Amino acid sequence: MAKQYLFLILSISYLLSLELTAATAASQTGASKKAINFIQSSCKTTTYPALCVHSLSVYANDIQTSPKRLAETAIAVTLSRAQSTKLFVSRLTRMKGLKKREVEAIKDCVEEMNDTVDRLTRSVQELKLCGSAKDQDQFAYHMSNAQTWTSAALTDENTCSDGFSGRVMDGRIKNSVRARIMNVGHETSNALSLINAFAKTY
Repeated sequence: MAKQYLFLILSISYLLSLELTAATAASQTGASKKAINFIQSSCKTTTYPALCVHSLSVYANDIQTSPKRLAETAIAVTLSRAQSTKLFVSRLTRMKGLKKREVEAIKDCVEEMNDTVDRLTRSVQELKLCGSAKDQDQFAYHMSNAQTWTSAALTDENTCSDGFSGRVMDGRIKNSVRARIMNVGHETSNALSLINAFAKTY
């Protein structure tokens, strides 16, 4: 019973966070049509364009038509999603009645998400340094680092998701964790595409 109750609380909290994000996006009425069009056009080059537009349109006023700000915002949003998912998975360790295989998978996933958050944080820092680069060589150096860290984060997320495969896992836990990890993975993939697009503008 305690296991089911905690799982229900965590799921409700996650759904509320999604609703809040959607509500915030819906209230974004001051964004210029030009900025929205830029985001929509840029997102067409990503693997998950609908998610890209949904995640970034709320920041249209800040992004405007800047590839740099678009990439920075995309990676910042991805980092926020990763931090939220890391917290969710960490809380699962408190659930009682977990199987040994589930406990191991959760602990491994927490470690992978720690790495993901660290690497995305480094990517954010490298993108900021791209903005202050004095020449093309400096820009290329920091851009390469940002691309590498983001790609590595994507690998971590896939590793975490793979740990919850198989029939021995509790269906609700497996589906819930994998859904969140998949969302972070999709956000990361989109961010990497937008970072690559920004790299071509220098």
